[in-house]
Amino acid sequence: MSQELAIATDLEGTRVAARQQLESEHEALRPLEGLDAALDEARTRIAPLWPLQSFVAVNPFLSLAGKQFEEACNVMKRVAGADMLMPRAFYRELIASGRITDADLRTAISGAQQGEEPVDDSVLADWKSRIAAEESYAEPSAFTAADVLDAAHGTRASAEITEQISKWCSAYWDEGQAAWRMPWRSMPLYRAWRAASEIDRSPEVLGFKGFRKVIATLPDEPISAITHIVETLALPKRALDAYFFRVLFGIRGWAAYARYLGWSKELDGEKSDTVIELLAVRLAWDYAVFMLNDDDAFRGAWVDASVAMVDGQLSNEPDPELLVDSVLQAAFDASFQRELLGKLAAPAPEPEAVVLRKPLQAAFCIDVRSEVFRRALERVAPDVQTIGFAGFFGFPIEYVPIGQQAGTAQCPVLLKPKFVVHETVAGADEDEKTEILGLRLLRRRAAKAWKSFKSSAVSSFVYVETAGLTFAPKLASDALGATRTVKHPSADGLDDKVLPRTGPDIAHAEAGGRTTGFSETQRIDMAEGVLKAMSLRSGFARLVMLAGHGSTTVNNPHASGLDCGACGGNAGEPNARVAAMILNDPDVRAGLAERGITITADTWFLGCLHDTTTDEISIFDREHIPETHAEDLKELEQWLSEASSLARAERSSLLGIPNPADADTLISRRSRDWSQPRPEWGLAGNAAFIAAPRARTRHVDLDGRAFLHDYDWRQDEDFSVLELIMTAPMVVASWINLQYYGSAVNTAAFGCGNKVLHNVVGTIGVLQGNGGDLQTGLSWQSVHDGKRFIHEPLRLNVFIEAPTEQLERVLEKHESVAELVENEWIYLFALADDGHSRLRYDGGAWVPVA
Repeated sequence: MSQELAIATDLEGTRVAARQQLESEHEALRPLEGLDAALDEARTRIAPLWPLQSFVAVNPFLSLAGKQFEEACNVMKRVAGADMLMPRAFYRELIASGRITDADLRTAISGAQQGEEPVDDSVLADWKSRIAAEESYAEPSAFTAADVLDAAHGTRASAEITEQISKWCSAYWDEGQAAWRMPWRSMPLYRAWRAASEIDRSPEVLGFKGFRKVIATLPDEPISAITHIVETLALPKRALDAYFFRVLFGIRGWAAYARYLGWSKELDGEKSDTVIELLAVRLAWDYAVFMLNDDDAFRGAWVDASVAMVDGQLSNEPDPELLVDSVLQAAFDASFQRELLGKLAAPAPEPEAVVLRKPLQAAFCIDVRSEVFRRALERVAPDVQTIGFAGFFGFPIEYVPIGQQAGTAQCPVLLKPKFVVHETVAGADEDEKTEILGLRLLRRRAAKAWKSFKSSAVSSFVYVETAGLTFAPKLASDALGATRTVKHPSADGLDDKVLPRTGPDIAHAEAGGRTTGFSETQRIDMAEGVLKAMSLRSGFARLVMLAGHGSTTVNNPHASGLDCGACGGNAGEPNARVAAMILNDPDVRAGLAERGITITADTWFLGCLHDTTTDEISIFDREHIPETHAEDLKELEQWLSEASSLARAERSSLLGIPNPADADTLISRRSRDWSQPRPEWGLAGNAAFIAAPRARTRHVDLDGRAFLHDYDWRQDEDFSVLELIMTAPMVVASWINLQYYGSAVNTAAFGCGNKVLHNVVGTIGVLQGNGGDLQTGLSWQSVHDGKRFIHEPLRLNVFIEAPTEQLERVLEKHESVAELVENEWIYLFALADDGHSRLRYDGGAWVPVA
């Protein structure tokens, strides 16, 4: 027997044995034991993707939070073939530049070795050798049938399947962008796809001969179909988790949107199987691939793949190369911690004089962009007190604009709105309100009809030929940034004279079968909650700003991603105005006084909006500001103008403006420039979350990289505010941090690629070019300026000034929060009362840090 024949015989014998083993195990699965558990895991395997209207940052590794960070990197690499760490060359450059020091490496190595042995010079040298060596990573061990076919025969089945499913999903979930609606939208996803597949010949055109006949053999219900497919593919129980993950990751964009739909239903107490229906669709394609290819090469390769998936699930051994990269990432994290701890240790300057009453208190969102403006304001007005608080100001409202039946959820996506607030026109009687509403609806219908005419198959050509030149002036002014290309959606259909009069109506009433506004008790409860959470119970200034934030951009599908994440990807104007209205209510103040919070009689709250693109501050409801505060308001406007210029000058270098003196003009122009891929940097650079009195950080330039939440544990009698901070703002900050992290380390897997190539689909999301999967995460332009990373991939460092036993209590009570800390998705530090002594939470113990 020749050597080649012997090898072939041995290989076939191995395959037969493997097949028998898998069939034996498969028989033991009756009635498919393990499938239900695998489907439950699949439901939440992919993190949700919010639509463009309310795009918010999401932790792309949400389903892996229960695993150690290093283990999650292994799972993602092994199953999905996706890197969660930077290329080794990136870390080598940081070492060569001195950014990562030997001390940082020792810290990271000690953590990887769990302190089992000291990291002496020889150990460090050994690790440096491993870092310098050429890396060789293990191959992925999870495959779809289409992956196997591509490898066996050089086809493009996986790409074609993704393309077909993406086209289907974009039509099925279209929110009004398409001119023609899909006829099966009223049916559940899988059944709709099944019905369409009976007449759709495109798979056969692409080379899947007999596709329709094969799909016709599948059951009509998704769970039954999945069961049949799993049986046909002879997939063992141990392979199901990896296989389902690999399948969904191949269409992760649409799977993420399906998960969002499920998330929304779960907030309403309902259950959703949308992800499972989409899984059934994708598995049906694998089923077709398997049934239409019965050659020995493919079928043998599929058995090998099944064995590999089982082996991959059984193996707990980490890839040694990924271990090296994990240590390098930990060393990079340690380098930032070293730098930040050094800044926080610097002594604070003594105040020049004690001010008995602050002239202004200004509350901003904890957003990292607010840190820049707060420093600027404190510089021009040293006696001002700035405060950091979640930008929805504790008011989880649904804000319903004029002319709409439903509104936007103005609260973190972890919450569901508790109150409904309608937009109204101040001073308008019922006749005027009816006229304004009717005119807005008429203009919107006319605009929609006009758009349909311009984009129709026939009229579009004639229209461009005859009327194209009339748009030349508008085209020129838009291109030069002198005008906006389109009106902001909030102003759509309203007259310019009406816009300044629009605002929230907080009156308690019944409208359209829904309770709107707030009762007096609700107002008092909400006011008490927000003041306590801001540690603001006394010493009120004459003016108190509540500044939500939003952004100003054009031609930007992801514009809502630059708005307030705490407001569900919307501008924080409604929340700030509602909070100010309630806190200015005399009845509310009387109720607060009975509860021990006395607001000074001459204190007035201002609802404001910080435009993070231009750093301009808008002050709303000016007509209600008392005449007695006219001089205070004039002084405030001067401070805000100066602070805005300072903030723009500081941001100018990152925006590529060499001369800070030009910042005022050029930054304003960027906000109207439809060709600008980076109107602002959003939350790029975020790396820290600090919950402490402002005195701990006021003297420190945090470079716009820290979420700042004011917190004084001495005023938190039952530590309920601490619990709220750690379970809401801190978690949201971690989502933002990990979204930026993922988009930086692997834009193809966890980001949305090149913004220049984006095309909006269904008003839901974007495609890269004219096809492929729905894109998730942030664009390359959101994290990189073309030469270097503006967002450095660092895990979030959380510093909280509070007793360690209280921090531990929150971790013990909330498993999801404990997972973030104990599995090293974030780092937790405790600050002592003096602001200098620091302890780091490490494996259940508090370790002093220098």
